[in-house]
Amino acid sequence: MTPGTRHKVGSSFDTVTTDTPEKSLIAPLKKSGGRNNTGKMTMRNRGGGHKRRYRVIDFKRDKQEMKATVQTVEYDPNRNARIALVEYTDGEKRYIIAPTGIQVGQEVISGDGAGPEIGNALYLKDIPLGTIVHNIELNPRQGGKLARSAGTYAQLTAKEGKYGVLKMPSGEVRMILLNCMATIGTVSNSDHSLERSGKAGRSRWLGRRPRVRGVAMNPVDHPMGGGEGRSSGGHPRSRKGLPAKGYKTRSKTKSSNKFIVEKRKK
Repeated sequence: MTPGTRHKVGSSFDTVTTDTPEKSLIAPLKKSGGRNNTGKMTMRNRGGGHKRRYRVIDFKRDKQEMKATVQTVEYDPNRNARIALVEYTDGEKRYIIAPTGIQVGQEVISGDGAGPEIGNALYLKDIPLGTIVHNIELNPRQGGKLARSAGTYAQLTAKEGKYGVLKMPSGEVRMILLNCMATIGTVSNSDHSLERSGKAGRSRWLGRRPRVRGVAMNPVDHPMGGGEGRSSGGHPRSRKGLPAKGYKTRSKTKSSNKFIVEKRKK
């Protein structure tokens, strides 16, 4: 036992079946270190980190009514969920976000002919009420945008006219067009929220550099800086002066407000 492992809570990787990605589905990934196109640092505390290659994920599931067999379940360094490599009957391979319980050798399918089984992608109009879904489209044929993080899911609670009513991971209840697609099941690696890194070095591996607290700065550097001794720092806010706790930043005139039935819980 070392100081770095004393409080570490890591992932078991027991669902991962291989450590070699599919070569045809990886792309280079360049790090910015928090700099913009002119080289100016626009995001602090970024830089370094282990080199990664991007896994091209099929969020659209647009190869419809063709069965695919799960070949592997893999670790993806670019997201906290696991990914699954599927091979279609015509030989094409694609990565999808792996739902909880998916097994190697299992068949998945998307489109009108699919049943509401784990890993299948269906239109909301074909999904039974009360079903748990993830990787949900906001607009038809756009590709999944919602509930893609580890352990997340949404629940289809009602169908009203051309809209389905879903309860989101945040608690928000929202209407989405019934001709949008969603995948059945919960996103894998639900224990991710229990992980503890154990040491500062693991943050560096992820590309996170040390962060200086606002209260430790001078008044010229931060709204919460300054004061004699260890003063509290005043109202919690960002370096730019925006309140940090409970301050609503969503626009009151946003066009999609009309689709929100119930706001997310505080």
